[in-house]
Amino acid sequence: MRRSRGSGGLAAAGAVLLAVLPLATGCGIRTTSVPVDAGPAPSRVSCAVPKPENSPGVTDAQVEHVYLVCGMQTTPVPRTVQVRQRATGRVEQVRELIAQLQRSVLGAEAKAGFATTVPGTLEVAGPAPGDRFDALRLGQPIEDLPSFALAQIVCTIAVSDLASPGHSVVLGGPEPGGKVRRYTCTPDLRTRPQAADTAGSEVG
Repeated sequence: MRRSRGSGGLAAAGAVLLAVLPLATGCGIRTTSVPVDAGPAPSRVSCAVPKPENSPGVTDAQVEHVYLVCGMQTTPVPRTVQVRQRATGRVEQVRELIAQLQRSVLGAEAKAGFATTVPGTLEVAGPAPGDRFDALRLGQPIEDLPSFALAQIVCTIAVSDLASPGHSVVLGGPEPGGKVRRYTCTPDLRTRPQAADTAGSEVG
């Protein structure tokens, strides 16, 4: 008798379960595997060049293009920069452009994904004794600059009519008597971080 009642109980339970399953299916309840939180979709920077913004504290301004880093390459971005009188000399013009590269990117630039790799402590000087008249000396060895920093510096100076009428730039490091090289803003330099190692041509 006990075995008979046990079998009847199992049969009744099975009937109830079978009756419930169609109801669950009808309500849209489906069996699933363990849920995985994939998180938000990966964000992508636009690298869309913004309209020029006024740099803080700038008067007597003019739009110049500075090269910033976005999407593993350098891109010209218009900035409103201070125009100094020619009497102050080319080195002062170059210093103003370098200062633009050292500043934090502006709001629209940051939103589009632009950044700068030029060290904030980098100094620039005119030619050392024995250098060409148009040479510029950086305050640290060129080979020690971060990736893309050389491209930012070369391209920003080379495309500026104020700082580089010849559209090239002669650069050297701080070492006394160290060689200087002439650089132009080539596509290779703008798009390949390692291109700085072989960029430029040595000049006397």
